[in-house]
Amino acid sequence: MKFDQPVMLVGGGPLARGVMVQAKGYCGPVVAADGGADTALRFGLSLAGAIGDRDSISPESLHKLAGSYHYDSGQQTTDFEKCLDLIKAPLILGVGFLGGRLDHELAAINALAKFGQKPVVLLGEEDLVFCCPGRLELTLPVGARISFFPMEAVSGLHSTGLAYPLAGLEMAPAGKIGTSNITDAPQQVIKTTRGALLVILPRRFLPLVVAALGSDTKAL
Repeated sequence: MKFDQPVMLVGGGPLARGVMVQAKGYCGPVVAADGGADTALRFGLSLAGAIGDRDSISPESLHKLAGSYHYDSGQQTTDFEKCLDLIKAPLILGVGFLGGRLDHELAAINALAKFGQKPVVLLGEEDLVFCCPGRLELTLPVGARISFFPMEAVSGLHSTGLAYPLAGLEMAPAGKIGTSNITDAPQQVIKTTRGALLVILPRRFLPLVVAALGSDTKAL
C-alpha cells in the first residue's frame, strides 16, 4: 500500500476522539490494523484499507471492507508490524496503540524499534513516541519535557539544547535511560550513531515532531 500523503493508522486499543482528530488533521488516507477497523468505522472514518490476521476485526467490519482487507495469517508478527511492513508513506501517525493492554502497548513500542528507519509516530492521550533518526533537530520551547528510552544498546550520543546533555553516554535497557530531560534552548539537536532510541514528548508537540521528521505536511 503506497501513499503520497501521511497515513493515519488505527489500532484496536483505546482511542480518545481528541487524539483521533489531531492525527487526522495531518493525514489523508486512513488504514486500520485488524480490529482497529471497528474503531475507525465507529468514528465515521473512511478506510483506504485494513491489514491483519482477522482475529480481532468484527464480521460486520470485515464485510464492509471486502476487497480492501489485506490478510496475513502469519503469527510471528503483530498486526501493527504487518502494517508497517506493507504501508509506504512519507509519515505514519499511529493511534489506538498506546494505553489499554500493557502487552499490546509494549509490542507496539517494540515495533517502533524494529522499523526504526520508518517515520512512525504513536500518539497516546498524554504523550507521543517515535524512534530517533541518526540526527534529530527540534524546536521545542525552553522548559519542555523530553525523555529518551533505549530499546537496545545506544552509543555515539550527542545533544545540544538539553539541560542534561547526552554526549558520552551509553544507554541500554536495564541500564542508563533518559527520563524527564528538559530543553534549555529554543533549538535542540540529538545525534546517535548506533541503536534504537525512543523519543517521548507531550502530545501537544506533534506539529513540531512532524516538521522534524521531514514531512512537509501541515495540518490539512
